[in-house]
Amino acid sequence: MAQYTPPIRDLQFVLHELLDAVPTLKQIPAYADLDAETINAVLEEGGKFAAQVLQPLNIPGDQEGCTLDKATHEVRTPKGFKEAYAQYVEGGWPALSTDPAYGGQGLPHLVNQCFYEMLNSANQAWTMYPGLSHGAYECLHEHGTDEQKTLYLPKLSSGVWTGTMCLTEPHCGTDLGLLRSKAEPQADGSYRITGQKIFISAGEHDLAENIVHLVLARLPDAPVGSKGISLFVVPKFVPKADGTLGARNGITCGALEHKMGIHGNATCQMNLDGALGWLVGEPNKGLPAMFVMMNAARIGVANQSLGLTEVAYQNAVVYAKDRIQMRSLSGVKAPDKPADPIIVHPDVRKMLLTARAYAEGARALALHTVLLLDQELKSDDEELKRECADEVALLTPVLKAFFTDNAWLATSHCMQVYGGHGYIAEWGMEQFVRDARINMIYEGTNTVQSLDLLGRKVLGDNGKKLKAFGKRIAAFVEEEGVNEAMQEFVNPLADLGDKVTKLTTELGMKAFGNADEVGAAAVDYLRVVGHLCFAYFFARMAKIALEKQGSGDPFYTAKLATARFYFAKLLPETASLIRSARAGVAPLMAMEEALF
Repeated sequence: MAQYTPPIRDLQFVLHELLDAVPTLKQIPAYADLDAETINAVLEEGGKFAAQVLQPLNIPGDQEGCTLDKATHEVRTPKGFKEAYAQYVEGGWPALSTDPAYGGQGLPHLVNQCFYEMLNSANQAWTMYPGLSHGAYECLHEHGTDEQKTLYLPKLSSGVWTGTMCLTEPHCGTDLGLLRSKAEPQADGSYRITGQKIFISAGEHDLAENIVHLVLARLPDAPVGSKGISLFVVPKFVPKADGTLGARNGITCGALEHKMGIHGNATCQMNLDGALGWLVGEPNKGLPAMFVMMNAARIGVANQSLGLTEVAYQNAVVYAKDRIQMRSLSGVKAPDKPADPIIVHPDVRKMLLTARAYAEGARALALHTVLLLDQELKSDDEELKRECADEVALLTPVLKAFFTDNAWLATSHCMQVYGGHGYIAEWGMEQFVRDARINMIYEGTNTVQSLDLLGRKVLGDNGKKLKAFGKRIAAFVEEEGVNEAMQEFVNPLADLGDKVTKLTTELGMKAFGNADEVGAAAVDYLRVVGHLCFAYFFARMAKIALEKQGSGDPFYTAKLATARFYFAKLLPETASLIRSARAGVAPLMAMEEALF
């Protein structure tokens, strides 16, 4: 019974009014002919595909799940998934942001980000099949040989083939330095790869004719640890020189993971038994090459959680307006009914507005980040490319961890709005909660993202990246500091900015004495930085809404109300987070292990 309406108006607001994306992109030669009308048309059609084709498959796909034929090692996806993928390919959607040299349409990644938000709202499990192909494409585009690019990129761009990344092994997850898969060199320049990979999303399926696996493995003489990892392209079917399919390769699905959510996507245990593979990039430099795909996947997971937050909010609002229970504490609001709709109750509104604010804040920060990514990848201004790359690196762990944490909270709130109906499967809300909880774990747990932010991205360069982002905030605060109407937004933003600076300095000093101080504070710290980012963008959105509220468009009235709710009810969380971060490592490590 869940439904979905693509948030086209808010996407257009962020793109055109908040970020002014088109003029920014037009400064890049590759996007010189881009216009807002083209972007809007793509979003409209993309929204139709998401809502009309994918959304009806979401609950049935979750209930049916995937099926493995153990004799053939083939996986059958839920009913309708294959046909939907054929429509996706026929519509040219896989090629939206890929290189025209390989059959792509050459639109900015920003447009693809908007499209994929809608796909994730409609059906996250289905969206993961083509979603991983973008990371495989980008990795090969940056690190593949000319021959590999010619062979694989047109097929990935068209969607005829899909891609995966094969990292995790049974004995190691995040610590890839422990992986054991072996790659034996062959006389013809290929490699025979043996090992086992687990938790491989979309590792086997029936949607596309071939699957291109990017696999991490060790060469015979590789040094120990992460410096001894190489990257290989290992196709399901070994392609011939002309791109047609050859022999079945020795990489197969041995089992499907039975997981709490995302049932429509095949999460596979992949066995490599002398599978043919070809080196991508330099020997023993596989991890840096794979990070192209891993970082794309982390932004992708953030987008999954944004999508879930949005769709859960939409459904909870519809239910809250329709469901009648009790009377308002301040007096009857629906005298023609035996009870008032539950949306009149303050705490129901708090739950709904929490989800709405987390969706709108995430949309603004995500699109800002991907606009930077487009400039990093395509600009011919080297200084701008470096600046954008630094900010994308800083924000990527924030997107992954903050968005997925928020989606868990938001979907849980939205399920709560339904009361007893919330945990009944037919309404669809409990599925959103199950799916959202997984997003906090894969593609690097949120603790790993927090360690990456504080340890590497902030303290690792003495705060250089964070200070650069802080300059954006400081400039906005200075500009709006004399605007009386903006004080309710600018003052708490400036205050939090100062507190983040002080907290960062304090944690840096502590870390010199004990590196565990980073581990003790990192999760709290990331959440504080996430709120700093959201506060900045909500303040900017509020400024626009204040300027345009006289237009009579209720969109701006709602935007302003959401911003005020965010600053009043969600931002204050930072006070307790900062206090917790400052409490340090001692309370965590004082207890002896034997006492646990």
